[in-house]
Amino acid sequence: MAKLALLSVSDKNGLAEFAAALVNQHGYTLLSTGGTAKMLMAHGLPVTEVGAHTGFPEIMEGRVKTLHPKIHGGLLCRRDSAEHLAQARENDIALIDLVVVNLYPFEETVAKPDVTFDLAIENIDIGGPSMLRSAAKNHASVTVVCDPADYTTVLAALDDAAALTALRRKLALKVFQRTGRYDTAIAQYLANAAAEPDLAALSGFPDTLTLNYNKVQTLRYGENPHQKAALYGTFHEHFEQLQGKELSYNNILDITSATYLIGDFERPTVAILKHTNPCGVASAESLEAAWELAYATDRQAPFGGIIIVNQTLGGGLAKTIAEIFTEVIIAPRFSDEALAILSKKKNLRLMVAKAGIGAESLLETRAVIGGLLLQDRDKTLGNPADFKVVTQRQPNAEEWAAMMFAWKICKHVKSNAIVYCRGEQTLGVGAGQMARVDSSRIAVWKAGEAKLDLQGSVVASEALFPFADGLIAAADAGATCAIQPGGSVRDDEVIKAADDRGMAMVFTGIRHFKH
Repeated sequence: MAKLALLSVSDKNGLAEFAAALVNQHGYTLLSTGGTAKMLMAHGLPVTEVGAHTGFPEIMEGRVKTLHPKIHGGLLCRRDSAEHLAQARENDIALIDLVVVNLYPFEETVAKPDVTFDLAIENIDIGGPSMLRSAAKNHASVTVVCDPADYTTVLAALDDAAALTALRRKLALKVFQRTGRYDTAIAQYLANAAAEPDLAALSGFPDTLTLNYNKVQTLRYGENPHQKAALYGTFHEHFEQLQGKELSYNNILDITSATYLIGDFERPTVAILKHTNPCGVASAESLEAAWELAYATDRQAPFGGIIIVNQTLGGGLAKTIAEIFTEVIIAPRFSDEALAILSKKKNLRLMVAKAGIGAESLLETRAVIGGLLLQDRDKTLGNPADFKVVTQRQPNAEEWAAMMFAWKICKHVKSNAIVYCRGEQTLGVGAGQMARVDSSRIAVWKAGEAKLDLQGSVVASEALFPFADGLIAAADAGATCAIQPGGSVRDDEVIKAADDRGMAMVFTGIRHFKH
């Protein structure tokens, strides 16, 4: 009995060579459709078109061609069932032993900026997933190939029954993973098209959340060496690694935090982060000047940290940074001189942010017991026109500028967050303490360690001061102005403490918790 192979693909790379091997080395008869059949014929291979095989023509512009009992019966018939085999004979259904299908390029189509809704719909494959699923369900008897990368492996296994049996199960799994991703891409596209009037009901957070990402990298380990980890998704589409060791789990988290932070700044800015928290940030007329101010905030924490800049990193700054042990440097570009200098540090990871630093707008997900939390990324700083001065003293222009700088930074510091600044320079950062007053004390201590004077500084708190003690600690340290959301039941006490000390204080009305 002739062995049948059904071939119908969008990606024709390597197919002619694979099909020739099926025919000439393994004795298969080929069935095919449309453009695939024409391509195989052009290579001199004998092909039976599906319409001739089924006795039913392709109709409706090719929408209906493989959806036929002679196709799906040939795929789904159990070879170990006498009843199945008898029904196949009675209905003149030939068994199909091998299927090669890859799908209409829906994902590539909808990624184009000028794609129309109608074109997207026409690129939803129906027959392809149906054939793949039928073949994969019956993988005990049918070899199913959805990825051209598997052609060589399949050919090597066709003459080895044991190897082919094991391979078929792996290929079936790959099929259901592929069709799952395909369906998810379609569902996400339709959800994103919710701006159209007839799809308005789909806007907002979906009732059913389906996440489907390809694994792109197995990481050496997770946060700690005893934890396994892997990277999924499109991270590497946003960054290009120019040199250095393979990225770690912690590197990727730090790079993400650093990128979000630097995206809030337009002037030349340098940020130094450790464990996703900024430990020094500054803006200035040049990156070199900004570096000196940012590094002055904390000369210890940057050891093994992450450095990010929002302009081309030149040779002068590269030479300075090279004197410090750094895990990762991120920039939109590196000058040739900078690359030559930094290339001497073989393990140093250099990352180019491809699409503009901080431009990415993502939903954030967190794993919790039994599910996921989903939220919009915290991108807003609030509207300064809505900020309210709640103290007797008004901030002067310099204090306003410093407060707005500090307000940008404290949004990126883990709660409880306290940030002291002067001008466009951080002076002390307190992060992640259970009591806000403790974050303030740590920030003051860090400023003292760096020999930075807090007299005349401003202080930013990402959430309200629940008691006056945090504000008093800031005043005692030398801060003359504070910016915070407000909203505490003890706001009057906090305002009075500020007035008693001649401080100016601004309520933003917006909170930036970061857990």
